Amino acid sequence: MTTPDYKSQLAAALAVKFQRRGFLKAAGAAIGLASAGVMGLGSASAMAQPGPRKGGTLTLGWLDAIDTLDPHFTMSGGSIKVLNNVFNGILKVAYDGKQVSFAPDLAQSWDMIDEKTHVFKLRPGVKFHNGDLCNAEAVKWSLARVADPAVKSPHAWKFADLDGIDVVDELTLRLRFKQPFAFLPVALTGSTGRAGTIVSKRAVEQHGQAFGRNPVGTGPFKFISWKENDSIELVRNPDYFEAGQPYLDKVVIRLLKEPSAGVAALMSGQVDGLSVCPFQFIPQLRQRADLQVFGQVEGNYSFLGMNNKRAPFDDLALRQAVSFAIDRNVIVQQSYFGEAIPAYTCISPPMTDFYDPNIAKSGRGQFFDLEKAKALRAKSRHQGELNPVYIVTDGFTGSGGMGTRNAQLIAPMLAQIGIKPKIELVDRAVWAQRRNAGDFDLYDEAWIADLDPDETITPEWSTGKPWNFVGYSNPAFDKAAAAAGRTMDVAQRRKLYIEAEDVLMADAPLAVLAHMKVFKILSSKVKGFEYIPADLLNLHTVWRA
Repeated sequence: MTTPDYKSQLAAALAVKFQRRGFLKAAGAAIGLASAGVMGLGSASAMAQPGPRKGGTLTLGWLDAIDTLDPHFTMSGGSIKVLNNVFNGILKVAYDGKQVSFAPDLAQSWDMIDEKTHVFKLRPGVKFHNGDLCNAEAVKWSLARVADPAVKSPHAWKFADLDGIDVVDELTLRLRFKQPFAFLPVALTGSTGRAGTIVSKRAVEQHGQAFGRNPVGTGPFKFISWKENDSIELVRNPDYFEAGQPYLDKVVIRLLKEPSAGVAALMSGQVDGLSVCPFQFIPQLRQRADLQVFGQVEGNYSFLGMNNKRAPFDDLALRQAVSFAIDRNVIVQQSYFGEAIPAYTCISPPMTDFYDPNIAKSGRGQFFDLEKAKALRAKSRHQGELNPVYIVTDGFTGSGGMGTRNAQLIAPMLAQIGIKPKIELVDRAVWAQRRNAGDFDLYDEAWIADLDPDETITPEWSTGKPWNFVGYSNPAFDKAAAAAGRTMDVAQRRKLYIEAEDVLMADAPLAVLAHMKVFKILSSKVKGFEYIPADLLNLHTVWRA
């Protein structure tokens, strides 16, 4: 597809006059996510419907993990789906059925003075749920909280080049960066971006570390309660700034660990929808006339991570052998039930300005080649049978298909090259602790809801970044990835990302597996849901028939 005219698009959306076409054209690449075939009733928002009705309670089954409701600290897609209904960002993600874009949220306008200076005019009269005004000072404080090294937000990398935040007047904010930042539109969203999600200063100071259990935002719903292992409750914000929204009086989120129980609750009418759905249930649910199935391949990738900091995967040849020993087609069919495509690199098809649709024939990236895997294994300095520790979290963990299924498929593949992993099944909290501490040899994970290649590879694989759990480091990768994030020209960004990915895939700190479809299931009684292919579950416009 062609690069969208980002200047015209955002000028219309944000009602401002932009002054630097180069940045805007490049930033447009960050939103080049074309429709990849929405399943079921994914385009239902475009269909004729009766007008929305106020009132009622929506009960949803939440199958993916929620770690915290502090947006500046969450690492969970399950949390983001809740947060997007409690908070707002400076910008928000929008979708018209074909193209993802960025629209105003707390910002009323966005003026680019130059490629490094951005001025935002905020909506007047917006209040936090505790009654405090959301003005320029409040927004500055929230952004500065993320950027402050002492706070240790895992999203601080998004503001690493932030040079200053100036309050121009009560509703005007100026952000100054040390260099151009192509990822900025994503960073400033109140959903997947998280860094640009605006939190209440008074509530953070009041609750301290417990703010994640007592979130206060400006969104369409107010947080009421979180009952451990039971439910989260939200109620309508009567002062929400979007006219007429929300329509629902209350949202009850039932925290479910067992997918089959969630599907049973949905089919029996005990819940009105599921936040995510395991792949094996999709064919059955598609047959139900009383259900709506939304989903498509989104910006994501699953992978097998190898600990580069200790033996045996401190050895390049061994890691490369693993990367060529895995048959991705088997993973796609048996782990993801055909609801995915093989991954050759980290960048996924929805990122149309950066993804190569002919990559399978290009010779780039990682792919199954058992003979090559055996030859590389023979070159490894670690000979004989190896028994690395492969940590796996129990139960269903979300859209990436982690858990025992991938491990059970990967283990016999690695056995063909003399690697017989010791699979250790642990609960999610222990798994996360061990992953974060580097206490593993192998682990599998999925990075999801990516809107730009910068978030796809930079924080996960750059030297010393907080999400680089395998301890990978290569200056050539770091240089190319960083340069791509500062480059506004789309063609040049593409070249730099190819360079970075080629280094990464050759070094093989990970073995990429698949790009997955991500599903949301709703009762046919749920109306007005607007699907966004970024693993979001926006309830702003939802109502009950």
